[in-house]
Amino acid sequence: MQQFLLRRFILTILTLLIVSMIVFAMARAAGDPRTLMLGDLHTQEQYDRLGEKLGLDKPYYQQYWVFLSGLLRGDFGNSIRERRPARELIQERFLATLELGVAAFLFSLAVGVPLGVLSAAKRGSVLDGIGKIVALIGQSAPGFWLGIMMIFFFAVNLKWVPASGREEWNSIFLPAITLGWFFMAANMRLVRSAMLDALDSEYIKLARAKGVSSTSVIWKHGLRNAVIPPLTFAGVSLGNMVAGSITTEMVFAWPGLGLLAIQSTLKADYPVLQGVVIIFTLLYIAVALLVDILYACLDPRIRYA
Repeated sequence: MQQFLLRRFILTILTLLIVSMIVFAMARAAGDPRTLMLGDLHTQEQYDRLGEKLGLDKPYYQQYWVFLSGLLRGDFGNSIRERRPARELIQERFLATLELGVAAFLFSLAVGVPLGVLSAAKRGSVLDGIGKIVALIGQSAPGFWLGIMMIFFFAVNLKWVPASGREEWNSIFLPAITLGWFFMAANMRLVRSAMLDALDSEYIKLARAKGVSSTSVIWKHGLRNAVIPPLTFAGVSLGNMVAGSITTEMVFAWPGLGLLAIQSTLKADYPVLQGVVIIFTLLYIAVALLVDILYACLDPRIRYA
């Protein structure tokens, strides 16, 4: 077990190092922030002085070392546009993104798992057909289109919830459903497939022969033995939902890290952009590592993979 954890830890460190290099290179390739800050009418002296202030006059390897050293201290530098520490901007938006990701995760489990179980239990029925249609739409419909449709029907026509923002308590419903819909459909398909295998097994047939009720057979014996694949996907999907909320936050003007990343890209505010990407990477890797550890505890064979 210790060797398994050590390998995973080393892979995590290497992944973070590679991501930091890619983020650093892409941020520099996005454009020179000095041009955007000074505009077209500036002197060479102003250009050089601003570059010296921002550290852009140093060679790239020195800039990367400063960037990497700052990451180890939790310092992402100062926002070029806001003239504030990038860490403060990220902290202000982090809670909104985490709130949205967790809400979407809970929605995907609360709807996807029961639908998958019922669809497997009623195989070939109308309910099973409806479940297949929901899964197909959930995994094929683009997130931005689904969000716009949600706004049109539930916010504009029915006026049940706000169309955007985070001011009201029910503002989270539409973005959470939009973000979690794909993962709800995936959970439903995984649970249905695992339940079908479980319900066709010999121990289920034996339980039915002993007179165990259908409810107990499905929800106690069947689901218990079919839960590992969905559980693994659920853990990974949490990281995906937190880190992959950019499109949803744009559609609903949700003031989270995804929207901050887009704004920073448009403004060439690379210290903030680098910080957001690193935070997203940390969240995703942390969740994936936790899932690996839990899976290794549930199935010792995984430790030798």
